[in-house]
Amino acid sequence: MLITVAFSEEHIMTTGIAGPTLAEFIAARDVVSAIAQKTPIEESRYLSGILGVEVVLKCENLQRTGAYKIRGAYNRMSKLSPDERARGVVAASAGNHAQGVALAAHELGIKSTIFMPMGVALPKLLATKDYGAEVMLLGPTFTESLAAAKQFAEKTGAVFIPPFDNADIIAGQGTVGLEIFEQVTDVQTVIVPIGGGGLISGIASAMKQHAAENGRTIRIIGVQSANAAAYPPSLQAGEPTTIEMKPTIADGIAVARPGALNFAIIKDTVDEVVTVSDDDIARALVMLLERAKLVVEPAGAVGVAAILAEKIDAVGKTVVILSGGNIDPMLMERVIARGLVTTGRYMRMRIPLPDRPGQLAKISEILANHNS
Repeated sequence: MLITVAFSEEHIMTTGIAGPTLAEFIAARDVVSAIAQKTPIEESRYLSGILGVEVVLKCENLQRTGAYKIRGAYNRMSKLSPDERARGVVAASAGNHAQGVALAAHELGIKSTIFMPMGVALPKLLATKDYGAEVMLLGPTFTESLAAAKQFAEKTGAVFIPPFDNADIIAGQGTVGLEIFEQVTDVQTVIVPIGGGGLISGIASAMKQHAAENGRTIRIIGVQSANAAAYPPSLQAGEPTTIEMKPTIADGIAVARPGALNFAIIKDTVDEVVTVSDDDIARALVMLLERAKLVVEPAGAVGVAAILAEKIDAVGKTVVILSGGNIDPMLMERVIARGLVTTGRYMRMRIPLPDRPGQLAKISEILANHNS
């Protein structure tokens, strides 16, 4: 239904792509530039050596609020009427969308209410409050928070701001793709994290349309956590499919069902979707810290993980999207340890010893003799 309402048959027939037109992406770029930074491009000689082509990183982890989400949220809210702004906005999120909505609302002078699950990481909760939102903690998971946010919207008249399945949100996120064309003029491949599909549907649609107008091609590859990969079965079935997710450190892209509009765009614009394990993701976080000196959350590092896991075929100059950098320090500690274990650089040993003097000295001597 969203596709029918938002986009004309003429646009779909002309471009072959559901979703915003290139003109709408360009208009969104002008709007979003009022709040979002043009995030930097960083070269990665390490990843280039692995993939065999030049690889650069698009650092949305350095964006305001620490993620790309501010782009779509601001673009959506900028289109609200005076009456809608007076009623306020409401959203549900366990992290980056909450902060994006909160800051966008603050900049536009709109009251925001954010529903978050009870177990949300404290840094994300405090940041959302600091951006001016009224935070309501409800339910053990995002599902309960989402239901409560929608009920709040119906009861109060506040405008619900969805995290990904919305045309204005998609247009805002697609501004990342337009920036890439400005910053990396010879780009041939773009690797993008996928959760619900808001970021990749925007980037893929904007870049494919821009490339077609300029007589060139662009390859878009999506990456999901293997424990929360709803897109591969959905693409195979030809329609959005609900999956049973397993726990993953990449909680920011753990979405059980693709957005309807996002899916319609992705099936026509994304060339390939690959999955990575939590061990792959942990290894990527360690690599980004050590080699690139960048703090990236697990969900934002899946593109790098795909390269390290040799899931990507090299085709021309490649841009990897680092979609966010909001990671709980406690989780960071565990993920780093996991990444070091995965690369064989960290080991925990349990050694039963008799209760006699000199036993620890013997163990230390054995380890020293093995340069451990």
